[in-house]
Amino acid sequence: MNDFYFWISHYGYFGIFSLLVFGIIGLPIPDETLLTLSGYLIYEGHLHLLPTFIAAYLGSICGISISYAIGSTFGHHFIIKYGRFVHITEERLKVAHNWFEKIGRWTLLVGYFIPGVRHIIAIIAGTSELSMWEFAIFAYSGALIWTTTFLSIGYFFGNHWKKILPVFEHHVTTASIVVSALLIVFFIMKNLWKKRNKKTEDRSQKSE
Repeated sequence: MNDFYFWISHYGYFGIFSLLVFGIIGLPIPDETLLTLSGYLIYEGHLHLLPTFIAAYLGSICGISISYAIGSTFGHHFIIKYGRFVHITEERLKVAHNWFEKIGRWTLLVGYFIPGVRHIIAIIAGTSELSMWEFAIFAYSGALIWTTTFLSIGYFFGNHWKKILPVFEHHVTTASIVVSALLIVFFIMKNLWKKRNKKTEDRSQKSE
């Protein structure tokens, strides 16, 4: 915690921006704690609301855009070879890829709130050849919700943010996983329904 105070006090809004860029890419930086602390510093009057929000949001979208660029430029094999340096294992990559195949773009929206997912889901989006504008719509919207949420915790709960943050993170992570699971079930049922209708149409055409 003292390291964040030091970094923000010395580098200000650029410190928030740069830490979030590296955190989103995958370096071991507790991004939610950084955002909540920044919100608290707004509450204390050490930072201003608008520039803090801009720095946090830009840091988030720059970090996730770099991850997307890594995926779209270097591809799967390069990531497997060097991903360990940013905590991307082959198992995590497979899990994220399966999620993306099932619920696709929506993972970019809720993935920010699931530990270990936001670091690699943009890379998966890049390797899957998702267009940049589609990526931006979902990923940048997710970044907006995510940064606003944790800055608000620090600002509105003030001195109590250290007690509130772990509880909030637990519930939000659980809710995000549940939402993702429901989306997976929805798309599976949707695909099964399409296949069933197609089989019915094929049978009716043969009978004619």
